[in-house]
Amino acid sequence: MTKQLGMITIGQAPRTDVAPVIEKYLEGRAELLQVGVLDGLSATQIAALAPEPGEYVLTSRLQDGSAAIVSREKIRPLLNQKIREFEARGVPNILLLCTGSFPGLRSAKVHLIEPDRIIPPAVQAMADGRRLGLIGPLPEQAGQLDLKFSSLVQPAFAAASPYTSRESEFRQATESLKGRVELILLDCMGYDERHRQWVANASAGIPVILSNALMGKLVAEMV
Repeated sequence: MTKQLGMITIGQAPRTDVAPVIEKYLEGRAELLQVGVLDGLSATQIAALAPEPGEYVLTSRLQDGSAAIVSREKIRPLLNQKIREFEARGVPNILLLCTGSFPGLRSAKVHLIEPDRIIPPAVQAMADGRRLGLIGPLPEQAGQLDLKFSSLVQPAFAAASPYTSRESEFRQATESLKGRVELILLDCMGYDERHRQWVANASAGIPVILSNALMGKLVAEMV
């Protein structure tokens, strides 16, 4: 029987931009099953999930390629529903396709793989005292990332969205980090190899870590 890996995006499935990265490292050892927190919702319903002041900000991709900005607090019930659906289907492992923090998110029946619990300690070990640069999708996420990587030495932040930003904006974000960092993390599962190459070209030799590639390699060892 073919093994299965469930993947939940906080946007809409299928994630034709990211799924190939995960499947590359799975090498056919598991079938990738995709669902989205925003699947089946209208534009009006998605707009109602926008963050209020003080709420945790997330962004993801919709089926038409556009981006949605949502509140973690507002989508949590929908996310839990998708987890329950995978549990009911007997899917043994679920990858959350988001690097955001979801405190208390658990499943008693399946193995829930959360990038937020894996990437920060892995990157801390890779940084080994070097100063980290973080590129995230939205300027308003700076405080969230500072908190997530608070164990590191003063990480520097710049914003460029994998869904809406052009190469020039990635170049500008990278330029703002040069001279201040020795390692750059693209902290969103929506960044792809094209974005990493843009940052690498502008960084003059600074190593660039792609979150979904890192997770793909690790998840492939778990299925």
